[in-house]
Formats: sequence, structure tokens, C-alpha cells
Amino acid sequence: MDVLEAGGSAIDAAIAVQAMLGLVEPQSSGLAGGAFLLHYRAADGRIDAYLGRERAPSAADASLFLDAAGNPLPRSEAMLSGRATGVPGVLPALEAAHADHGRLPWSGLFSSAADTAMSGFVVTPRLEQHIDGQFPQASAPDVIMLFTGPDGKPLRSGELMRNPAYADTLREIAARGAAALQTGPLADAILERINAPPGPSPMQAADLAGYRAERAEPLCRTVRAHLVCVPPPPSSGVGLLQLLLLLEGTDIADRSTEDPLAWLTFAEASRVMYADRDHYVGDPDFVQVPIEGMLEATYVDQRRRLIGDRAATGAFAPGKPAGAPENAGDSTVEPAGTSHFVVVDGEGNAVSMTTTIESYFGSGRVVGGMLLNNQLTDFSWQPGGAAANAVAPRKRPRSSMSPVIVLGPQGDFAGAIGSPGGNAIPAYIGKTLLGWLFWDLPLDQAITLPNLVARGARFNGEADAFTPALRLGLEELGVQVQPGSGEDSGLHGVQLRDGYLYGAADPRREGSVAPATAIPARSIESDAGIRP
Repeated sequence: MDVLEAGGSAIDAAIAVQAMLGLVEPQSSGLAGGAFLLHYRAADGRIDAYLGRERAPSAADASLFLDAAGNPLPRSEAMLSGRATGVPGVLPALEAAHADHGRLPWSGLFSSAADTAMSGFVVTPRLEQHIDGQFPQASAPDVIMLFTGPDGKPLRSGELMRNPAYADTLREIAARGAAALQTGPLADAILERINAPPGPSPMQAADLAGYRAERAEPLCRTVRAHLVCVPPPPSSGVGLLQLLLLLEGTDIADRSTEDPLAWLTFAEASRVMYADRDHYVGDPDFVQVPIEGMLEATYVDQRRRLIGDRAATGAFAPGKPAGAPENAGDSTVEPAGTSHFVVVDGEGNAVSMTTTIESYFGSGRVVGGMLLNNQLTDFSWQPGGAAANAVAPRKRPRSSMSPVIVLGPQGDFAGAIGSPGGNAIPAYIGKTLLGWLFWDLPLDQAITLPNLVARGARFNGEADAFTPALRLGLEELGVQVQPGSGEDSGLHGVQLRDGYLYGAADPRREGSVAPATAIPARSIESDAGIRP
């Protein structure tokens, strides 16, 4: 809010937000991770995608996560190894977006987070939950040291956490830009840390120094008279668009939120989408991703015919869209980390950004007060290397991150949405856009609809959030919602409704909407203002 009130643009504020999240939500994202972001420019309606997904080192190969006998490493061992860390991309992506759309100097966008790192912030209940987590990284020596208080005990909710090393890192980034993590002392420290056992990384100085973010055209399709835009692969936005197109050809818009057939339709469309997404989406620099084929109307119609009036038995097989290569099966496992946020400035420019260090606390290794990512464990690393998402030198792993910007029927800004949540991200956002675009719900109500993540043969989600009657109806249709997975969304978004821009934040996580009360409610369109 300080950045916006100082006259900064949406991307200026987004940079400050990411810097702060790396301090106060370090379990989810940070400056040594990766991101996808979409930028909407109000002056001409242009949308740009910036791809900051991490890359594998140039010396990586299909054996990256195999043991000496050629067998896959246990996931817990792979995540904590030095070889799990990909070349960071979030800072290059932010720097590229700032060069195109920034208004304030880069050097001034990190001071608030640096000051907070020195003076301290209050540990939140969710951060305490992760400090006490049962996942492997919570027991890593670097993580234990980072979150140990002055009394020698783990930090508790309500206590003050300081991170002076992170403040020093932010000052270096403010002065040198993304190059601060690519060459010089911080880059050397990253290489030293990831080359320490267990599992030394093949990453070299040239890998860090050579990273360049990609600016790309967004991938857009019309759904319910709105243009829905997402980043191209290796983002999974193409899967999200396929899900919405599958739904559009059904009668789901005529059904209610309490209709079991509506939720069956959503679940089956999700399972069809994931079958294709898992099989075909990877880094398009390395594999042929049949984007147009997956979204082509005749193919979507064909896949929609798989959706019946009862849940199909077992998992759906991938289809054969036009341009599809012969891929091997996918074995990617993607845990539920990550952050998402949306910023709209006083001129109507908008950023929708999803950012991550992969699983909670990344690789469990710390450099300069930052947790390093374990993004390379997002590859499919069974022996053979023929999956679309298999490991390869300089390749980017497939990501479920799918930030969204929505334009209205007249091509004007209608809103933005996104979520963390690992491979459940397309389902979380798909559910929310179902509520928004198909059922005409206010965004906060669409976000609070129960999460249902249907993938493979399973139906995970918030079983207790469905009414007893709806659960019974779903069970009669063959959908047994399993609790314990698929609940931890973190949806954040804005929606233009009735002439006002409304923000909404997921009640399942910490955080709330921050309306820019100090900024005049300038027009987003001719008669629009800003409301919380």
C-alpha cells in the first residue's frame, strides 16, 4: 500500500509484496524461487505474461533423482538434496515486468521488507504450524536455525521474528537487481549451499548467470462471453482453459450450487482435464505441447462425451488431440505450497501473480535469509525420461501455477484470480470461475464454494463443507469426497461487479483484502470506483 500511495504502479507494488512474502510467508514463496505473472495495462488493454519458472542446470539429466542402481530416490530424500534446487526465476521475471511497466525506481521497492526484516514481524499461527510441521524440511538444520528464537526454542505464534540476513539480501537486490542472485557473493553462496551433501547439485555459475525470464503472449479463450487469459506452458493454464470449455458445453450454468449433478459435472470435467494436462503439458522449449489441439472445439466436444450422469469407474485415459506427441506416462508429484496475490493500481493496471519455492520451506536450505527452492522435484523422474515433464538440461518443470486475468464482453478488465495449492490449483481456480462466470456469484462467495479436486480415480476435497444432502446426492452418483487433501487453497482475486472493483481473499488461509483507501477511487471503466 505504501508503494501505491507513493504513486507506484501495480508491478511496483507486486515487487514489494513478493519481497515481503519471502520474509513473512517463507514456507510458501521467496526470491530464490520462481513465478508466473500476468500484467494488464489499462491504457490499451494489453496483457503480457512473464514466465519466471526455474530451470534445471545445464548438466542435469534423467538420472538427477535416481540412485546408483537407477531407482528413483525417496521423495523426502530428493526434496532435501542440493540437486532439488532449480535456477531461480522470480527476480528476473519481476525485473523484466518492471522494465516494461514500472513507475518507481527498482531500488526503492525493497525498503519496507528490509526494515521489517530488521525490526521483526509477529509470527502468525500458520507459520507456527509449518515450523512444527511433520514434513521433512521442518527438521532440516537450516530451517531449525532460521526459526529458533533468542531463547533457543522454536518461534511461536505472537512472538517476534527478525531476519537481518534477509535484510542484507534485499539491500543487495535493491542495488544490483536480479543480478544479485546470478553473480557475486549471493550467487556464490547459493552454489556452495546446494553443492553440500546430501545430493550435490550439478548447477554451475554459468547456470545462475545465464537465466533469462521470458515475456510471452498470454493464452486466452472466450468462456461465457468473457475472455479468460492465462500464461502459456510450462504453466498449466491450458488445462484450466480446457476445464472451462468442457463445462461451457454442459447445462451446469442452469443448475444450482446445491445440485449434485452440477458438482458431478465439475468433477468429471476436472478428471478429463487432468488426464490430458498430466500427459501432455511440459516445457514447450523441449516437448511438443498440443495447445491448440487440447482447446479445439471438436476435440473438447469429444472429451465432453465422457462426462455421464454417474462418475466413471477408474481414471480417464488421456485423449489424442491434434498435434499430440507419443509421450510416456507421467509420475509427477506436486505438493501444496505456493503464494498467490493480485494488485490493481489507481489507473486500473493489474498484476495476477503466482509464486513458489515448491513444497513447504523449499529444499530446507537457507542462503542470505532466503529459503532455496526444491522446484526440480516437480519433474516426472521415473526411469526412461520419455514423459512430457521428464528431466532434461535447462528444462523448466511443468507447473500447476495458473494466474488468471479476465476481460469482460467489451474487452474491458473484469477481474483477476489465482491460487496456490500444488496440482490442485487448476481445480481451485476452476471452481471459483464456475461460481463467477457460470453461476454469477460475487467473487467472495465463489471462493468459499467447497473445494473439490477430482484427479485420476480420486475425489478429494472439503467433505464437511458440502451439505449432508449434497454429499448424499454425490455419493449416489458415485462421488465419494475424501477429506484430508484438497482443502488448502489460497485464492485471491478482484472482480468488477456493479461498477465497483471488489476484492476477495480465501478464508482458508491468513490474509485479507487491502483496499487502497488513501488513493482516489479512479475509474477502472468510465463509472467504476474501488470498494473493499
